[in-house]
Amino acid sequence: MQPASETGQPRLMDRFHHAIRLRHYSPLTEKAYGGWILRYLHFHKMRHPALLCRKEIEDYLSYLAVKRRVSASTQNQALAAILFLYREVLDIELPWLDEIVRAKPSQHLPEVLTQSQVRRLLAQLDGTTWLVASLLYGSGMRLMECLQLRVKDLDLDRGEIAVRRGKGAKDRITLIPDRLKEPLVSHLRTVYRQYKQDLVRREAEVELPTNLAKKYPNAGKEWAWQWVFPATRKYIDTLSGSRRRHHLHPSKIQREFKAAVGRTGIPKTASCHTLRHSFATHMLESGYDIRTIQELLGHKDVKTTMVYTHVLNRGGRGVRSPLDKLD
Repeated sequence: MQPASETGQPRLMDRFHHAIRLRHYSPLTEKAYGGWILRYLHFHKMRHPALLCRKEIEDYLSYLAVKRRVSASTQNQALAAILFLYREVLDIELPWLDEIVRAKPSQHLPEVLTQSQVRRLLAQLDGTTWLVASLLYGSGMRLMECLQLRVKDLDLDRGEIAVRRGKGAKDRITLIPDRLKEPLVSHLRTVYRQYKQDLVRREAEVELPTNLAKKYPNAGKEWAWQWVFPATRKYIDTLSGSRRRHHLHPSKIQREFKAAVGRTGIPKTASCHTLRHSFATHMLESGYDIRTIQELLGHKDVKTTMVYTHVLNRGGRGVRSPLDKLD
């Protein structure tokens, strides 16, 4: 591929970043798609993608499945990145891309903790990590959804959380557990004191979504837009030069959560996302209907939520083994 100086056009990856930000994809998606596009190009020795055809794309997907042995979801993400490259960046419509067979996702049942195990696990945590983990289990949020909450997203009076731009860029409403209202109020008081100190230092501005910073230049310094879970350290924004706080990094919560699982001795491969699975399963066990759980989780298709109905087939739900009926 020719450098920009020779063609007078932006480099391919610069065009990619511009296209994906223009469509307001999340930073995580931008990073993932960008990585797959680069790996696709390196696989074909940096030949321009416009010179590649169906065979080259299928060869790469086969390489991922056979040589790299990636999961079906990983292979499908790679294909989605390639589709974005051709359609949105290069403006090349390749109808046959839709005909490429996507890998069928494996039908693994989600790892779920019992309520007793959740209780033991939360007892091993404290401070901000305990509050985040309790929210994940109590509301069904994903970890990044929780860490990206703004102060304005919490409605303690109504007991609601507005999840903004969740997976698939969808907004939804989920619940605040009653027992977390007081801990959240106490936590926000601490965050507010830190915010006031940052205001004095002129370092209270936070990053805003999409083009809000242009439309409302001072919104990033307002209390309503502050992170519920701000990071302890600050960074310099490369565009504005301002000193800011980001939200808490997920690795901190994941690291402390993993250590807590080890201390409990729970014989399961539990992660932060396991708390979301456990929320859905325990809600279903409590008799809540599948559509309510679907809305709280933000699933587009109820079939995704239906995986949690496996709990209805477990012992203790009115199903008795024939072995137990033998004399």
